[in-house]
Amino acid sequence: MVSASQVLDRVLVLEMVRVTEAAAIAASRWIGRGDNDAADAAAVEAMRAALNQLPMDGTVVIGEGERDEAPMLFIGEKVGTEQEQGPSIDIALDPLEGTTITANAGPNALAVLAIAEQGGLLNAPDVYMDKIAIGPGYPQGTIDLGRSVADNVRALAKAKGVDTREIVACVLDRPRHSAIIAELRALGCGIKLIPDGDVAGVIATTDPDTSVDIYLGTGGAPEGVLAAAALRCVGGQMQGRLLFRNDDERGRAKRWGIDDLDRIYALEDMAKGDCIFAATGVTDGSLLDGVKRRKGGCTTTESIVMRASTGTVRRVTTEYHKPF
Repeated sequence: MVSASQVLDRVLVLEMVRVTEAAAIAASRWIGRGDNDAADAAAVEAMRAALNQLPMDGTVVIGEGERDEAPMLFIGEKVGTEQEQGPSIDIALDPLEGTTITANAGPNALAVLAIAEQGGLLNAPDVYMDKIAIGPGYPQGTIDLGRSVADNVRALAKAKGVDTREIVACVLDRPRHSAIIAELRALGCGIKLIPDGDVAGVIATTDPDTSVDIYLGTGGAPEGVLAAAALRCVGGQMQGRLLFRNDDERGRAKRWGIDDLDRIYALEDMAKGDCIFAATGVTDGSLLDGVKRRKGGCTTTESIVMRASTGTVRRVTTEYHKPF
């Protein structure tokens, strides 16, 4: 069991839910309206305002981008009411994971947040990350990014005691994943293709109701760190390797202190020690229901919040009877 952090004890778990709820409700006004930027901006503004009400000295280590690229919630931004005085907290966030999903009223859009003690979260640049993840209950070393897709699936099937045809993989539906999909098809695996939302895709490996056994493919590095924080709370295995398309991205990594550009990061390299993960559904999905506005002005949200030191997972349904 991960030891509890006295620093995180001062930041109540449910406060994290309030932050993701605020972002989800703000973004939900833009569901199906075809405006990615407006949905994202609404979520960012709401999450920033909520974070700035908390008694902490928070630093955004995974955010909307670097300072020159993002007016709010940029990497390095300070949040909280006790800056330089309160507990030092590192924050990874995605105010709206699934901007296109929200704009098109698709499934699995989330407002997501993870916190840890200072230095507990990988300060990953906004580049791509090659990822592999499975849920809890398997021997350590079952998966390895250094092996082929086929070898990883065979190892997982052996650990699970099933044929490879019984394995279901979750993969982002992107042209860049055509080789992965072909390899999975050759093994007879089931494939759950998702349009966006790879944080939810990784978490799906921990939930037997989703039937997802393994997550594979390339997505955003910030989302990889957020997903790693969730797995730290509930168990599972994950590895990630940063991918750089040009010298600018390699230079960005150097600025954030990343010297080994080919390193394979294990789960605890991305999220270590005690950490808290929270998410609120924006649109309905496999993990959470989305925001609902009901007759009479009642707004309901569904959230999940996890903590590594206690191994607890709470599902929180909230009713707001004050109109938004």
